[in-house]
Amino acid sequence: MGVVIVITSGKGGTGKTTVTGGVAAALSRVGRKVLCIDMDIGLRNLDITLGLHDRALLDFTDVALGRVPLERAVVSHPDLPGLWLLTAPMQLPGAIRQEAVQSMLYKARGAYDYVLIDSPAGLGSGFRLACSSADRAIVVSTSDASSLRDAQRTVEELAFLHQIHLVMNRIQPKLLRQLRATIDDAMDAAGLPLIGVVPEDPHVILSANQGRPLLPRTRPGAADACRNIALRLEGRQVPIMRIR
Repeated sequence: MGVVIVITSGKGGTGKTTVTGGVAAALSRVGRKVLCIDMDIGLRNLDITLGLHDRALLDFTDVALGRVPLERAVVSHPDLPGLWLLTAPMQLPGAIRQEAVQSMLYKARGAYDYVLIDSPAGLGSGFRLACSSADRAIVVSTSDASSLRDAQRTVEELAFLHQIHLVMNRIQPKLLRQLRATIDDAMDAAGLPLIGVVPEDPHVILSANQGRPLLPRTRPGAADACRNIALRLEGRQVPIMRIR
């Protein structure tokens, strides 16, 4: 059976969708079958991050409500054979029961090695729906104090999960030095073990505008950091990237 990982954050703008897409692409490149489910209803962007914005026609509510089977609703990536997307609707067509999502994810576990859920930011009903059936969680935060406080609040809401990890995203070394902050401070503030540090990288926006996933580059960037996170999810011992 596969594992369901919800990727979430306490506030918008932390880059959780970019992390979701980058980790999913990296897992597919090491031979894993990965399904990304965008559950950020009304604010979906995972299709753009993965370069699938013109392909995803059906959404996760079509599967959860029993209108179409999972295998018909998902969209395969043309360049990454092990990667599929199930997108979110622009608005919720009535109430979706948690039991319906649980049933959908049970089927997904049987078909994929990893199911990565891009959760809405914040702690509303969409967040609870996305997290209710997950096996583990990744909380994405930036280094600013408000983001870390919101991450800590998110952790409290995820107390029912046994495995929760922190990703520090959009890290700028000069800013950290100016604030006299460290990654250790961020870990202590959020109260989570660290699974990855992702640098601020202009190629994130460039790749999204070009409609393709992030690619590893000669100089370590966001794609390389997401690859390291993927390898850690696989149980490999990989050093945390040093941001310079």
